[in-house]
Amino acid sequence: MTTRQIVSLPGDGVGPEVVREGIQVLHAVAETFGHRFEFAAFPVGGTAIDATGSPLPNETLAACRAADAVLLGSIGGPKWSDPTAPVRPEQGLLGLREELGLHTNLRPVRVPPALVSSSPVRPDRVDGTDLVVVRELTGGIYFGPRQEASSEGVAFDTMRYSEPEVARIAHVAFSLARARRGLVTSIDKANVLASGRLWRRVVTDVAREYGDVTLTHLLVDAAAMHLLRRPASFDVILAPNMFGDILSDEASMLVGSLGMLPSASLGAGRLGVYEPVHGSAPDIAGRGIANPLGTILSAALLLRHSLDLHEEAVAVETAVDRVLTEGARTADLGGPSEPTIGTAEMGDRVAAAVREAGPRGAGSKEVAA
Repeated sequence: MTTRQIVSLPGDGVGPEVVREGIQVLHAVAETFGHRFEFAAFPVGGTAIDATGSPLPNETLAACRAADAVLLGSIGGPKWSDPTAPVRPEQGLLGLREELGLHTNLRPVRVPPALVSSSPVRPDRVDGTDLVVVRELTGGIYFGPRQEASSEGVAFDTMRYSEPEVARIAHVAFSLARARRGLVTSIDKANVLASGRLWRRVVTDVAREYGDVTLTHLLVDAAAMHLLRRPASFDVILAPNMFGDILSDEASMLVGSLGMLPSASLGAGRLGVYEPVHGSAPDIAGRGIANPLGTILSAALLLRHSLDLHEEAVAVETAVDRVLTEGARTADLGGPSEPTIGTAEMGDRVAAAVREAGPRGAGSKEVAA
């Protein structure tokens, strides 16, 4: 029996709390389906700066390179929030993506039937929403040439893309659409940005190789509007780095909470980094009330994309739907008069639902980092 090595990067704020529940659910998967998972934790982000002076220590990076998959919590917080500091937590995340060659970010946005009424968008509009944002992850304005504020009070960040970068992410989106509803909506700002015109041209060229997939182009401002007006009409949204970041956060409100959304950062091979879309939420860190479902659903993506365990991924996603249907709500999902449960209890309920899916198997264990 093959042992799968999973590195956890708990990070900062609520990161350790939600990662703990993601690992608990993966333990339940191992026991139920007969797999062996080994987990080892390493520092990243602000806690890594405090411990080593680096947001991405060499030991952490080496462990991630050697792993089958990486489960990440969140990074950052008020302690490290000085934007002029030469070393910042977010450098750990950007460095991890760059060093591991993680050029594609998948952000699924599905509104479970149990949460349709929790959405701030009208039920008749949000019902049936099941889309995925395919976000380019290592190019664009976040990685282009930049200049910090000069003595003249000038700073700039450059939105730069090359044809190979755009074509690479476009192929991912079109391939994914073939396994879904066959619709790709490509996002740009081609009316004012040269990089947007390059993006649109290359995506159009790639689309010719996928005659069974329908391509639509949308300007990013129009996309932001239509995500709220007709979210269920979207299937695969293909977006540059910054636009994908913003639109996927907007789309999280369709579900009712940023705490519900998972993500997968992928490259050429099986190795991926899986994390909830939400941030470190320092205002609630340590209180045991953070929603762990984004991390648990990220663990499902880990099973599907890095470990090729599709049945197990579905079991986790089904377990999440089940506990929500039974009425379990964390504070971010509950109304003012509704009873809510904490981080640990939500994790316990999902793990229990997974265990009910089949007989016990080999199990999993923690190893020292």
